[in-house]
Amino acid sequence: MNYKELFKDDNENINERYSLMLERINSFLEGSDGGTIDKDYDDYFKKTAAFIQLMDEWKNYVYSGGLDCSDIESLADWNLRLYEDIIEESGAYGRSYANPVFASSVLGNDYGPLLSLLYTEIRGCIIYAVEYRYTEITILLELFVEMLCIFEDGAHSVKEVKDTLYYYFSDYAEMMIDYRIRETLDPKLSFAADIIMESDLSDIRYLYKFGEYISDNEIKMARFLNGMTEEEIEKMAYTYTHGYEEGFKIAGIDLSKKKTVNIRYFIGQERMIKAAICQFRRMGLEPIIYRAPVSRINRRLSLRPGYTSTSANKQYDYDHRMDEAVFLNKAFVEKKISITRNAYESRKQLAKEYAGPAVVEVFGEKIFEPVNNKESIRLTDAQQKLSVYSRMECSKIVNEYIPQSEYSFTIIAYPLPEIGDNFPEIFDAIVKINTLDNDAYKRVQQCLIDELDKAVKVHVKGCGDNQTDMIVMMHDLENPDKETNFENCTADVNIPVGEVFTSPKLTGTHGVLNVSEVYLNELKYKNLKITFDNGKITDYTCDNFESEEENQAYIKENVLYNRDTLPIGEFAIGTNTTAYVLANRFDIVYKLPILIAEKMGPHFAVGDTCYSRGEELRLYNPDGKEIVAKDNECSLLRDTDPDNAYFDCHTDITIPYDELGYIKSVHEDGTEVEIIKDGRFVLAGCEMLNEPFNE
Repeated sequence: MNYKELFKDDNENINERYSLMLERINSFLEGSDGGTIDKDYDDYFKKTAAFIQLMDEWKNYVYSGGLDCSDIESLADWNLRLYEDIIEESGAYGRSYANPVFASSVLGNDYGPLLSLLYTEIRGCIIYAVEYRYTEITILLELFVEMLCIFEDGAHSVKEVKDTLYYYFSDYAEMMIDYRIRETLDPKLSFAADIIMESDLSDIRYLYKFGEYISDNEIKMARFLNGMTEEEIEKMAYTYTHGYEEGFKIAGIDLSKKKTVNIRYFIGQERMIKAAICQFRRMGLEPIIYRAPVSRINRRLSLRPGYTSTSANKQYDYDHRMDEAVFLNKAFVEKKISITRNAYESRKQLAKEYAGPAVVEVFGEKIFEPVNNKESIRLTDAQQKLSVYSRMECSKIVNEYIPQSEYSFTIIAYPLPEIGDNFPEIFDAIVKINTLDNDAYKRVQQCLIDELDKAVKVHVKGCGDNQTDMIVMMHDLENPDKETNFENCTADVNIPVGEVFTSPKLTGTHGVLNVSEVYLNELKYKNLKITFDNGKITDYTCDNFESEEENQAYIKENVLYNRDTLPIGEFAIGTNTTAYVLANRFDIVYKLPILIAEKMGPHFAVGDTCYSRGEELRLYNPDGKEIVAKDNECSLLRDTDPDNAYFDCHTDITIPYDELGYIKSVHEDGTEVEIIKDGRFVLAGCEMLNEPFNE
């Protein structure tokens, strides 16, 4: 869809308001508006106004076709000008009002974080300009002018600034939330898909059309894929799309009733994504490709669901992860829930036709270790509870219109060029890992399942400095000849191949889970230690920060998502020793995404089970046995106490083989059978899994 035409009427209607605001801002910069601002705040307003002038220039450049006719040097220069004050490597972030630390040092601890949030929201105009969404730009200019007037009259107060920000988000919540939901369901909003399908991908100038920050990662990835043959690209795309299709077959869901697939990927991978779109279309599926959310109102912490580029500065993302504290209260949450329901109700046919996400993850960036800056806006304890409530209520609405039992997904991952000079070798190795022999793994994993189905509990023990000591309780099998506790997971929805997993009983499951280093949702944890009793988290710590209070807050925020506890939703044994050996050979163990890392040792997931909200769907392993361990004591509450049945999160934590002393299957009569000992598989029938270690 031509976005210029899509928003033509809206833009014509808003043009007068836009012009008035721009005129007011220009007058302020020229000193002709007659207003004066206290010198403590003058620099902030002048620099933010200058950025708005740059946005106007950028908007006109895009509208006049500059992205189509400029040379790559000009495009790169524009990209630098737009993002230079937050780029980590430039050092400019330390002097940017996007940085709440710097903003507070100049504007004070009361005003600094609030005005930093305002500037951060205004930076969203970069994206709104390329998508011709001038209404969003105009209301941000109006917000800035309103704030300017507050400070010009000399009688400003923190309450007035907070109220102004609050009412901006509250007044425009319906517009912003509704549009976000629309772009996740409506294939007619085809901004990214049009760039992918209509651009000459051999000319990497197309990268700048997205409006996102373009780094060496995106440029080198695009050039690398352009160097591959068409056959190689088609095979990569097939691994991805075929896995998606297989997920529907395994779950017994009729894909022919679906019309759309959500593609999530990182900019630079367009050549493979274009091939995938063509393959999906042959399945009858149109792509929905929406970018990561722009406004704080639609964001959650520093997560970026949707298509995006590598971050210009992860500390910037982290510093603003809780900015919604400015507007998050009970009234706003109830309003958001109502808007969400109305948005899905008005698009219930689109929701019914949605088949689910097909995700391409990346890895290899420099590991990010965040700094907890006290100047960043934080959620209060009450707001944390509200945030959990809001997310859960909206999740219920989504599941009502898009039941998890009626859609599937797939996830695959590839390295970024930033991973190192041996990027081509690592990329080729990952392609091979993503296409390992499913049938061979299926047979070996069945040997593991046959033994584990005899267990009443499984004992997992670390070695060396690893303090893991977990007892995991298994569900009873009423008919072992026809039922199984573990799923034989091959490469369909979850690529690459390599795990058997179950939803364990919570009652009786207890112990300590410890891992020396782990990377979860793009954040690094050092010496992560979590204690469980009856399957639920009772204590947690890590060594990321000097104070125990900071360490616990870090885990609560980013693993428990501000809850007091979470249950174990999954216990699994990863079998992909090929991936583990490769990771060690290239020294990238702690750069791998959880998608691959979870296949490289036993892992526990905290949060929902793997079958969350789809427990009634009957699933079978390749041997014909039905998988019956899909519930735990929490999910069984879904009919009687739904608020405590689900948590809308699932975080896998893997113990690497070299930190593993043993895994033992413990039978009802006390018999113990070793599955893994000293990091090697010792169960009969699993010899194949040790071959990569020997190689």
